[in-house]
Amino acid sequence: MKKTFMLTKERLEELEKELTYLKTVREREVAEQIKEARSFGDLSENSEYDEAKNEQGKLYSRIAEIDNILSNYEILASVTDGIDTIVIGCSVSVRDDETGDEEKYHIVGTQEANPSKSRISDESPFGKALMGHKTGDQVIYEANGGTFSYTILEISA
Repeated sequence: MKKTFMLTKERLEELEKELTYLKTVREREVAEQIKEARSFGDLSENSEYDEAKNEQGKLYSRIAEIDNILSNYEILASVTDGIDTIVIGCSVSVRDDETGDEEKYHIVGTQEANPSKSRISDESPFGKALMGHKTGDQVIYEANGGTFSYTILEISA
């Protein structure tokens, strides 16, 4: 069964633009690098050629990845204020029960996750644990670092 990727309209547009760039501009650049490297002679000892072919492999891998996402996605429904249950697209404020630190996270699909910007995936251990809970609930989950406990302070759009 194919995985469905949850995307915002903005992320969908970013991926479409990236795919267009990769299939046009970047593909021509890599082809030119390969052509130039071939002109250096013996391919068996040609590091420029090897590097260009590696770059081509990375390019085609990324194109395939984006094609897969764009053939299996669902647009996230807009979340409105006044929601009381954690769903993809909402923001949630939590308190670490051990330290008392408060954090705010935005729950997103895997393609938009960026923990350094407080955007966590609904498929991450913490994201999975939060899904479906309400304000005031205590959420306990396990991850590589051990067992963690948080209290949900607020849910917003």
